[in-house]
Amino acid sequence: MDDAPRLGSPSPYATFRRRDWAALRADTPMTLDDADIDRLASVGDPIDMDEVEEIYLPISRLLAFYVAARQELYRATQRFLGHSETRVPFLVAVAGSVAVGKSTTARVLRALLARWPDMPKVDLVTTDGFLLPNAILARENLMGRKGFPESYDVQGLLRFVSDIKAGKPRVTAPVYSHLVYDVVPGEETVIEKPDIVILEGLNVLQVGDKPRNGRVQPFVSDFIDFGIYLDADEALLRRWYVERFMRLRETAFRDPQSYFRKYAQVSQEEALETAETLWSDINLPNLRENIRPTRPRADLILMKGESHRIEEVRLRKI
Repeated sequence: MDDAPRLGSPSPYATFRRRDWAALRADTPMTLDDADIDRLASVGDPIDMDEVEEIYLPISRLLAFYVAARQELYRATQRFLGHSETRVPFLVAVAGSVAVGKSTTARVLRALLARWPDMPKVDLVTTDGFLLPNAILARENLMGRKGFPESYDVQGLLRFVSDIKAGKPRVTAPVYSHLVYDVVPGEETVIEKPDIVILEGLNVLQVGDKPRNGRVQPFVSDFIDFGIYLDADEALLRRWYVERFMRLRETAFRDPQSYFRKYAQVSQEEALETAETLWSDINLPNLRENIRPTRPRADLILMKGESHRIEEVRLRKI
């Protein structure tokens, strides 16, 4: 990992190999079965019971401690101010490149957290819904920059997380369809009084813009309680992206409503060339310019290896 400290310098992270991290599960019970795990996995992102037990159960246990500590801090602040207690949701961010497995990680964590003994209410929202509609992206000549920071309704996303952290009883988020590759007009996800919200997306750990007219502009990362960054070598990310594209070419792209249906009709060679171009021209530059620079802001970094399994865990020191 290229943001690792130089030899001899202190690191802000404690680093764990897989076996050592797995031991931190302690007595956390397994509440998912094989059918659950198969249902939660994304296309091209294999995950099995061992991965959940050795990686995600310890994360679940760690988050239980963080949530309890944050709730106690809020209660202490309310007592100090003489206010009645208002439940404020704990906001978890899951960030990383395309094809690294963010969606699977977010869904598995949601399933585990929602099955804690006290059954907290856990909601999952992806930032895809805050992408600007294709009509606007086309008008602004941004279709080739989809997924870059400028392709999002940043103010809408900021209002959403601000309302969540303000404890607003009902908050809504727009819905994105990967089938039609666009925001769905009139559809929304409703979030009502959650204990935990998982926010998954490419740039959720990004810092705000430079001050304008002397005023600091807040950003989504200012509201995050715990940030997770999934990482892998660029060569692996490229391979996983291309493999996923080719797999979707044989499945979802064949749907008549699919935005990418034309790629199901071209030759194998043309489809492969398209996938490579999309990676090199759009996804790789976005990774290098915008996504990976947010990695040092994460509280937890999960490094994946060749088989999509997490081989190293880095936890930010308190």
